[in-house]
Amino acid sequence: MKAYEIQNFGLENLALIDRPDPKPGPNQVLVKMHAWSLNYRDLLTATGRYNPRLKLPQIPLSDGAGEIVEVGAGVQGFKAGDRVANTFFERWVSGAETEEAARTALGAGRDGVLAEFVALHEDGVIPIPEHLTYAEAATLPCAALTTWNALVVEGKIKAGDTILTLGTGGVSIFALQFALLNGSQVIVTSSSDEKLAKARQLGAGHTINYKQIPAWSKQVRQLTGGRGVDHVVEVGGTGTFNQSIASLKRGGHISLIGVLAQGGEVNIMPVLMNNIRVQGIFVGSREMFSSMNAAIAFHRLRPVIDRTFGFEEAAEAFRLMESAKHFGKICISR
Repeated sequence: MKAYEIQNFGLENLALIDRPDPKPGPNQVLVKMHAWSLNYRDLLTATGRYNPRLKLPQIPLSDGAGEIVEVGAGVQGFKAGDRVANTFFERWVSGAETEEAARTALGAGRDGVLAEFVALHEDGVIPIPEHLTYAEAATLPCAALTTWNALVVEGKIKAGDTILTLGTGGVSIFALQFALLNGSQVIVTSSSDEKLAKARQLGAGHTINYKQIPAWSKQVRQLTGGRGVDHVVEVGGTGTFNQSIASLKRGGHISLIGVLAQGGEVNIMPVLMNNIRVQGIFVGSREMFSSMNAAIAFHRLRPVIDRTFGFEEAAEAFRLMESAKHFGKICISR
């Protein structure tokens, strides 16, 4: 089969190679992959910034979708022809994340899914909503589930809440979509007026260009009548954390997800003084994925895809991710 390998760090070292076709072992299914999506973690992994000691070569990407073509002995509930997505953690089924489950994350320590065929434990795949294409389904395992965990599972958002999401990448656009499904209002930030216009078309109530308004937390306060937002989806990191905290109401909730904007000292005093809950989010379990898929299917929600590349254009997909010019998700399809 054809597969991609990170042979050395750097996008120029992403190589399309031949590997033996995998065979499903006991309790495994063999998936013919049809589509994949990129996350910022994948770019960090390929360039050596996620884990400089990563053992190479390694197949990248944690997110994909395809068709089961063979099942191993003992598999229950799946058959050839089923349309599935893989889960980010192959063995985090339900409950709290454990050390054992964490070690089953794909694409940054264990081979990922950017290959024509992938053999996975039956716990590591999940049926995809019927109305989604393979490319749309491939956006779900990391970005969508991370956002669902942040807002619905841990954040417990409800109708009438106000959500602030930073930027217009995959997680942030899913945050906009999921918040609207739950009857929440959404404020979106970006440095691009064009992207902010697209966010408003999707339903964002307010948008802020943080290049034009560097002290954007003050604008958030004004937009909320001085109260602050109920929840922040924080994908920036240390570079945006202080303003995210300043944007929250007393007793508000912040989900720490990304590290896109580095720099600056973090001031934790407002966290203490304003009774703010800070929650780190690292994707989610298969059980959460199932609940999310039910909501996606019921509302017939369609993920937002900026561009889909061919399988032979994987390096170009990574370069678009690196440019930060995308809106929503970047996909690969074959």
